[in-house]
Amino acid sequence: MSQLFSPYQLGNLTLANRIVIAPMCQYSAEDGNASDWHVIHLGNLALSGAALLFLEATAVEPDGRISPFDLGLWSDENEAALAKVLDSAHRWSDMPIGVQLAHAGRKASVDRPWKGGHQLGLNEGGWTVHAPSEVGFESYPRPPRSLTGGDIARIVEAFAASAQRAVRLGLAAIELHAAHGYLMHQFLSPLSNRREDEYGGSLENRMRFPLAVFDAVRAVVPAGYPVGFRISGTDWVDGGWDVEQSIAFSKAAKARGADFIHVSSGGLSAAQKIPLGPSYQVPLARAVKEATGVSTIAVGLITEPEQAEAIVGTGEADLVGLARGILYDPRWPWHAAAALGASVKAPNQYLRSQPRQYSKLFA
Repeated sequence: MSQLFSPYQLGNLTLANRIVIAPMCQYSAEDGNASDWHVIHLGNLALSGAALLFLEATAVEPDGRISPFDLGLWSDENEAALAKVLDSAHRWSDMPIGVQLAHAGRKASVDRPWKGGHQLGLNEGGWTVHAPSEVGFESYPRPPRSLTGGDIARIVEAFAASAQRAVRLGLAAIELHAAHGYLMHQFLSPLSNRREDEYGGSLENRMRFPLAVFDAVRAVVPAGYPVGFRISGTDWVDGGWDVEQSIAFSKAAKARGADFIHVSSGGLSAAQKIPLGPSYQVPLARAVKEATGVSTIAVGLITEPEQAEAIVGTGEADLVGLARGILYDPRWPWHAAAALGASVKAPNQYLRSQPRQYSKLFA
């Protein structure tokens, strides 16, 4: 029996298999509101046969958007727009959909990637960005302002308020974005956090803000509701965030009730030196899993069914995350099930597409 296609439990959420669709920014929202693009995009992925689909990084306040076109969940208008998209997806698919709640910090106020991704000027629709310290992201000309204690408290409450909206919308899980150089990662890494108060300096202090966000979110969601973190396992820069600190953070998160850790890497510094290759981030997930026992999601150039099967089957991670690969091949779980002799759920409208040689592919 394929381990990749065996069920898994995250809190009170039962997953049909071990394939997770990771959050992927679409830069197609309007004032934080989901658009028709999201109906097409999420509807397509909801028919893929994966077990869980995470919405893209979803800002908890307007200044927390990466770009002016990011999805948001800070207002009633945002909530209503997303409800329409989710209703459409759930009408045709029972795939659980979760959300990644995020704040971009010093990496906010940029243009869409296909427009160059440069930091937008204040006369171009950009805004003043904030961070743990007045240490800018290398390629951005406008430095951030350091967050005050009051700012930090406000952002913690913004995460909690967005979490309440997520629960009302019927979203199945919450992932807190502490990776890729965004705000919570900026607090964690000594490269970006130069504070001298209770939020900076020691590892305990640098972990304080993201753990406060977790506690605030956990306090407003139902018992058993899955909440976890996405982290960068390492900055890939000497003197920065590394796997040992990731393990310490994951232990602290698990002790507070975190249901999973989604392990990626990098994104904080242009000085990063990433050894790209198949499964290049899986050792980071394995290290976290072995040291903490927390459920882990591995991601990063996982492209082949046998590769994903080995990651789960050997216990390197509990789940595998697909991102750009599933945009390229939205039926990747179907093809993986066929290759591994497993079965997958398909919509009734597509049942006749089952190839003759895979007569038991569609459960």
